Amino acid sequence: MSTASTSRPGQSDRTGIGKVVGASMIGTTIEWYDFFLFGSAAALVFGDVFFDELGGTTGTLYSFMVYALGFVARPLGGMVFGHFGDRIGRKKMLVLSLLLMGGSTFAIGLLPTYAQVGILAPLLLVACRLVQGFAVGGEWGGAVLMAAEHGHNTKRGFWTSFVQAGVPAGNLIAAGALWILQGVLTPEQFLSWGWRVSFLLSAVLVFIGLWVRLSIEESPVFAATQAQLAARKERTHQPLLEVIKHYPKEILLAMGMRLAENISYYIFTVISISYLKDYLDTDGSLGTQAVLIGSAVQVIAIPLIGIASDRFGRKPFYLAGAIGVGVWTFVFFGMLDSASGGMVALAVTIGLLFHALMYSPQAAFFSELFGTSVRYTGASIGYQLASVAAGALAPIVAIALLGDVNDPNDVAVGIYVAIASVLTIISVLFARETRGESLEHDRTLQPAAATS
Repeated sequence: MSTASTSRPGQSDRTGIGKVVGASMIGTTIEWYDFFLFGSAAALVFGDVFFDELGGTTGTLYSFMVYALGFVARPLGGMVFGHFGDRIGRKKMLVLSLLLMGGSTFAIGLLPTYAQVGILAPLLLVACRLVQGFAVGGEWGGAVLMAAEHGHNTKRGFWTSFVQAGVPAGNLIAAGALWILQGVLTPEQFLSWGWRVSFLLSAVLVFIGLWVRLSIEESPVFAATQAQLAARKERTHQPLLEVIKHYPKEILLAMGMRLAENISYYIFTVISISYLKDYLDTDGSLGTQAVLIGSAVQVIAIPLIGIASDRFGRKPFYLAGAIGVGVWTFVFFGMLDSASGGMVALAVTIGLLFHALMYSPQAAFFSELFGTSVRYTGASIGYQLASVAAGALAPIVAIALLGDVNDPNDVAVGIYVAIASVLTIISVLFARETRGESLEHDRTLQPAAATS
């Protein structure tokens, strides 16, 4: 395995990589703004708007079920976008994912309520959420690979961490938009129409993202691999089948590494909002304000951790983060119980910093596990399949474990996250350290090279 740290032929210069990373981060920020906006709205208003006959924690639980459907669609999106991203290019798939995400989010802002059209309202919400999940399933892998495959081997953790920072940045904007609307509108206005404004704003953000993404060039590593594949006339390139054949261990390890990272994130963000609103009966803006502060800190922390992972390795930070979230969740709910703005913000911020220790090196880590011809597919499948068992179920499981609003069982939620942390720690220990590795490796191409 090559670990050369010198520049590759055709590798982008500093200006080029900056443009690519900027485009990837902006697009990712917009897509995750759309995706996380749904989660925040599910915690705040969707139970009343689309399940108003149920209301309360039951309505919120149904909203989270619809929210979870987005995660169910993500692996399908990862497979489809990954397959074609490995065959026809990363850039085309990123443009398509942005259009699908923006269109479905804008449509949610126009949906009728249950009071207006009955059962059709939640069904339309489900349809839009499935499109969101399908689109975001193809977003992460493509955006990460554009940064990883343009960048220098020794700085990959830093450059790809900006794409990772786009995720909390999207959550930051989503929480900020809702917090502002909650601040300037009465609760009745916000519930009636105010929440829709944040969804309709997606149209503006999508136009900005498209303009930026259309300006970047295709990955040079991908182009070089395409030339190699074109010389192999004996069979058609099938990324989905090939990644399962040549990289099954890497897919399973990526899934395992996602568990604690993905579950903890939604506990610290979505569930914190719901817990403060439904279990502590506080103003809904308290939770969104805490997530706003925590996300802002996380946006800054992620690139710094990325730099450190280039120097000290991916695994030490990932392990520290997995241990951290497993322990911190037991402290987390006690701090929320204070209902103090400062304590709540601190609880969320520390939780998101532990999460960042895993999430920052994850993009480079997962990219380095797979060969170029199947990298989009492999990274997307490993990342998105785990999201079904992790992020999709986390809010539902947490609400179910918390139980009675008058006597919530937060220790059970802590045990839930701790179990996920143990599984993630085991996966990280079995994974190889990938820091500084060249991306010019591919088991799929080795048989052809051996017989040539």
